[in-house]
Amino acid sequence: MRNATIVAPQPEAVEAGAEILERGGNAIDAALACAFVQGVVDPQMAGIGGFGSMHVYMPKKGVHEILEFYARAPLKAAPDMWLDKIKHQSRDGFGYVLEGNISDIGYLAVCTPGSLKGYETALRDYGTFEWTDLIKPAIRLARNGFMIRNHMHWYWAKDQANDGFANTIDKLRFSATGRKTYFDADGVLKNVGDLLVNSDMAQTLERIARSGGSDIFYHGDLAEQIADDFKANGGLIDREDLARYELSKVKPVWGDYRGNLIATSPPPGSGFPMLELLHIMEQFDVGSLQHGSAEHIRILFEAMKRMTIDKDAHMGDPAYVDVPYERLLSKEHAQAHAHAIKAGEVTSVSRLDGSQRDTTHISVIDKDGNAVAMTHTLGSPSGAITDGLGFMYNGTMSRFNPVPGKPGSIAPGKRRPSSAAPTIVFKGDEPSIVIGAPGGSYIAPAVAQCLMNMIDFDMSVLEAVSAPRIVGVSNTIDICNRIRHSVEDELRTQGYQVARSPQTYAFAAVHAIKIEGGVSKGAADPQRDGMAISVA
Repeated sequence: MRNATIVAPQPEAVEAGAEILERGGNAIDAALACAFVQGVVDPQMAGIGGFGSMHVYMPKKGVHEILEFYARAPLKAAPDMWLDKIKHQSRDGFGYVLEGNISDIGYLAVCTPGSLKGYETALRDYGTFEWTDLIKPAIRLARNGFMIRNHMHWYWAKDQANDGFANTIDKLRFSATGRKTYFDADGVLKNVGDLLVNSDMAQTLERIARSGGSDIFYHGDLAEQIADDFKANGGLIDREDLARYELSKVKPVWGDYRGNLIATSPPPGSGFPMLELLHIMEQFDVGSLQHGSAEHIRILFEAMKRMTIDKDAHMGDPAYVDVPYERLLSKEHAQAHAHAIKAGEVTSVSRLDGSQRDTTHISVIDKDGNAVAMTHTLGSPSGAITDGLGFMYNGTMSRFNPVPGKPGSIAPGKRRPSSAAPTIVFKGDEPSIVIGAPGGSYIAPAVAQCLMNMIDFDMSVLEAVSAPRIVGVSNTIDICNRIRHSVEDELRTQGYQVARSPQTYAFAAVHAIKIEGGVSKGAADPQRDGMAISVA
């Protein structure tokens, strides 16, 4: 490798990671510095109150695995705890709306966080830098402040009433810390360009840095503060949840697409649905289609619906349910789906009757060929912030199915199905693409489309992440605002429901690196505020 590259949705975080690379750190060191900063400068998307997974490839050490630090349901949770509170499922299938939004906002919404233990484990097992050194940029930005960016403010102010979930602005108001941090003295939400200072978070990060690891969060002083706060506010998480938290390491699942070997996250991650979509699309001559044409979109939509049906039927925590992803990834299964699409069969996605989601991503490759694709998140923010700690907890309980007996149903200590699909593509023995995205149910379709853009349409990495996208995770084709209106009209004539997004760049936010001839180039999805930096 002749250079190193890092790409993520937040400029401040990318800069922190790039500085680590310039100082001789490896891809894992850079990803962790970036991740800590993301928790400060995009605090509703990620942070130490969240969770995620890191796809790690280190050829010289013979390491290729997924470090899973997913959130776990409270040990006091029960499968039927909210059976009488169900209203409906979101149209994109990402979450479940309950009466009073009790699983979406407040202390009952929170699952046991895994991010800090994930960061510590990654540094210990793969990294080279000191713990305190990696946290310093995040502490500095929390203490001194940073400018509020466009995407952050858009997300804060976004009206989610159509989904039925609580609006983020109400979550920002939920705690005393939130009201102090995110609003002016007159109660008006801070605006783009305003300085956001979070001294409480700076002090918490300093405590974590001095402690030398994550024990303070799961067994020490922070654990006591967290447990006491949840008890006082009717939450389910207690000291036992924190003390018994465990992460895991697993091998990636593999697929292939037109001779490219693709490694990605196994269940409960959504790498396998992304691979299933690619395997279906491989049965079509995608490159001969006009990109964004009605026929291209029709085939994509029908393939995405079939992927979604399989995911909804089977996805869950493999420690609790059998997920037959080997069968779903077989070429025979893909061929059967493709045959139905070619025959003109229209399938239907069912939802429980009665978007854009809250995650971030990092892609990195260093000069030694070490690669990281890391997706971490709050799932959605809960609004809950322990007084004096500064960080917001995840709101992941709303992502469990409140109906017992389903693959994604609630169970004590269970990990909910994740939409993350951190992915590395290989040509022969060498990585050729490092890719992933935030965006909930839209991640797998968006990542697959960007891979097809590079492989089938021979796009550059920037063209691939910027090209118009669609999603088909319901019975409506969601199209971005750069799909031609004539194409929309043609699809409607064919009998399809079509929803046009007002966004120019929509449906997940893919951040990718493409490697050719030993040179890596990165691209940040224009939907968000990020950037790519290459280091010679």
